[in-house]
Amino acid sequence: MSDPLRLVAILAHPDDESLGVGGTLARYAAEGVETYVITATRGQSGRYRGVRQGEGADHPGAEALARIREEELRAAAATLGVRDLTLLDYVDGQLDKADPVVVSGLIAGHLRRIRPQVAMTFPPDGSYGHPDHIAICQFATAACVAAADRNAAFLRDGPFADHEPHAVSKLYYMATPAGPWAAYQEAFKKLVSVVDGVEREAVVWPDWAVTTVIDTRAHSDTVWKAVTCHDSQIAGYEGLRHLSPQAHEDLWARQHFYRAFSTVNGGRRRETDLFEGLRP
Repeated sequence: MSDPLRLVAILAHPDDESLGVGGTLARYAAEGVETYVITATRGQSGRYRGVRQGEGADHPGAEALARIREEELRAAAATLGVRDLTLLDYVDGQLDKADPVVVSGLIAGHLRRIRPQVAMTFPPDGSYGHPDHIAICQFATAACVAAADRNAAFLRDGPFADHEPHAVSKLYYMATPAGPWAAYQEAFKKLVSVVDGVEREAVVWPDWAVTTVIDTRAHSDTVWKAVTCHDSQIAGYEGLRHLSPQAHEDLWARQHFYRAFSTVNGGRRRETDLFEGLRP
């Protein structure tokens, strides 16, 4: 009997699973694929209902916010049908300062435990330059390599020492072509990341560079329920409630990916299934 299909999303913050890949997780869970989420931080450096830390008495503080956002993340994951959620408990906003050997080794250990055929994460530019998103892309990519290496020294000890090496068959990066990016801009006006005084904005993926498009239309209601589980962040999501019909279609009906590597298929023909080349 063949192993069940397994999909893992390796992400930076609570709400990445819903806003980033919620439709994909919901679709595959509904199809019977075992879905997993690894989240690097608990989002403790974020706002609370629109209030920044230190700017108002309504903010509960970093430690309390971490607990709140973890509960929200668990509720959202359950809504999306995620089988297993792992929190690595790094500090939100400081993921790029973490030891890459330690983080990549930890993720690689979880890959050996979960044994997914397919992994997905942020693209190398972090979608819009967010340092945590860039860092998790680098760590996740390195982890996919390390998980398959029987000689990886940093995996010989610790909680995953007894797990056999595992080779992920396919790794995907989220891709944002013009339609979805325009929808985000309609909702958030200007989605940017300011790093070291420099304003970073998304670079739209050209349509030809998108290798994979997943139809998620049937699961848009589920995704919105998952988004609203993140109640502490809801002030930032209000714009999503009032999208135009076209923007709603662009944002929720499809999800786009770049196939970073695959050991089971290739070529320039666009995929409609992350498991293409893996199904019987």
